[in-house]
Parts: sequence; C-alpha cells; structure tokens
Amino acid sequence: MKSVNQTVVSGFILLGLTDDIELQLLIFGVFLFMYLVTVLGNLLIILATSSESHLHTPMYFFLSGLSFNDIFLVTCTIPKMLVNIQTQDQNITCVECLTQVFFVLMSVGMENCLLAAMAYDRYVAICHPLKYRIIMNPCLCILMVTLSVMGSMANALVNGLMVLHLSFCTELVIPHFFCELTQITKLACSNTLIDNILIYSSSCIFGGVPLSGIILSYSQIVSTILRMKSSEGRHKAFSTCGSHLSVVSLFYGTGFGVYISSTVTESSRKTAVASVLYSVVPQMMNPFIYSLRNRDMKEALKRLISRILSPL
Repeated sequence: MKSVNQTVVSGFILLGLTDDIELQLLIFGVFLFMYLVTVLGNLLIILATSSESHLHTPMYFFLSGLSFNDIFLVTCTIPKMLVNIQTQDQNITCVECLTQVFFVLMSVGMENCLLAAMAYDRYVAICHPLKYRIIMNPCLCILMVTLSVMGSMANALVNGLMVLHLSFCTELVIPHFFCELTQITKLACSNTLIDNILIYSSSCIFGGVPLSGIILSYSQIVSTILRMKSSEGRHKAFSTCGSHLSVVSLFYGTGFGVYISSTVTESSRKTAVASVLYSVVPQMMNPFIYSLRNRDMKEALKRLISRILSPL
C-alpha cells in the first residue's frame, strides 16, 4: 500500500460502535443520556463541595478535581461521537484527532493521579489522624494536583508528538468511537517500535505507579484498622474509605476488563465497545457512588438541590 506523510493526511474515519443505522439511533440516545447525567452529576458534586464550608477539606478538594476531570474526559469524546451519528459523517480531521488524543491521555492520567492522591489522603487520615491537618495542608494538596496536571500534560504531549512522526497508509479507518492512540499507531506504515515502547512505558508510569500507591496506602489502612480495639472505630474508618474504594474498583476493574478483552479478541469493534466501560461508565457512576455512600455529601447535595429548586 502506498504510504503518505502525516503532513498531507487530511483526517481519519471513525467507525463508531456499529454500522446499523437503527442501532446508531439507540446509541445516540443512550450516550446523550449518559453524557448529560455525567455532566450534571459531577457538576452537582463540585457545587456541593464548594458551597459547604465544612466540606472544604483535602478529601473533597480532590473529589472536586476528580469530578471536573470526569466532565472534561467525557466531553473530549462523546459530543464528537454524537455529532458524527447525527450528521452520518464519520470523518474527523487530523488536528481534531490529535487534539482528542492529547486531552484523553491527559484526562486518563489525571484520573489515575487523583485517585492515588485520594488514597494517600485516606491513609494519612486513618494512620496519622493527629498529624492530618499538618501533613495534608493546602500547599501540599495544591502541589499534588499541580504535579498531576503537569505530568499528565507532559505525557500526553510526548505521545501526541510521536504520532506526527508516523507515516500512514491509504487506509485511515479507526475502528473506534474516538481517536485512541493505540488504534492510530496500528494504522501506521512506518516503524512503530519506539511509539509502542513509549505507550507501554507511560501506561506503567501513569497507571501502574498510582495503582501501586493506592494498594500500598490501603494495605497500611487495613493494618491500622485491624489493630483498632473499638468495633465502632473500625466501622467508621472503613466507611470513610468505602466510596473511594468503590470508585477505584470501578475504574481499574473496567480498565483491566478492556485490556483482557483486547487480548482475547481480534475484533477492534468489540474492543471499542468494551472501552466504553472505562471511558464513560466510571465517570457517570462516580457522583452516585459518593452521594449514596457518603453521608456528608448526601446531606450537602440535598441542601444544594433544595436551594436550587426553592425559587421555582
């Protein structure tokens, strides 16, 4: 096949999740609903934590950052997919595709880092309660978020720039509903060894390192809780970690599920369907998990909704 340089590639074709027109209409409705629920739910979390003074703590500071990041992540992918279905135009320009790659990588990296920061916060709160305010001071919290943003942006920028050096064949069809980096590298006619090494390395750093930190934090938390003599104290300590553990399990569980499905199936379309689990579902479910399992958040949301509805 004749290869062309990236500079003359006008764009790619996103196949989406299905070719069936009637099924596309159903998918349009489902994803529009999921997008609206995700944005509204996470926006309520942000507004509730900012409006309640007693929620101005490191835990809810990181939660607000996670909610903002979830809104950003789904906005990078779903609106373009909905527009493509509505217009029946599967084309995406090269600039749009690379922009999508950059922001998706940055958002996923941020998700990992914020979950690790929240795990560290729970570790300090339970294992070192007397030093909590000293250790988890505002400067440290802002520094952790700033480093997470800068690291995620650097990773996304490096991986995005590597795509510019690839040469592509005439077949520029991406069997996905958004521009995923691994799917783009598979289309390249040039050598992608360095790109694959970089993708693998960055996945280990921004996926493996935060996960290792989360596991280490919770191993210390469990050890501390089991040493508590009071059953009420153990229950309270476990309850403060319940919401975060649920979010972590959902995010990494779906991520591993997508990885396993991609290794056992050769169908790229099935992998695209599976990727919905880590790129859409956790972001939609996070507000429900925190509002249902966290008493303070539940009460804050009730008061916020009451204030919003009272003028009506």
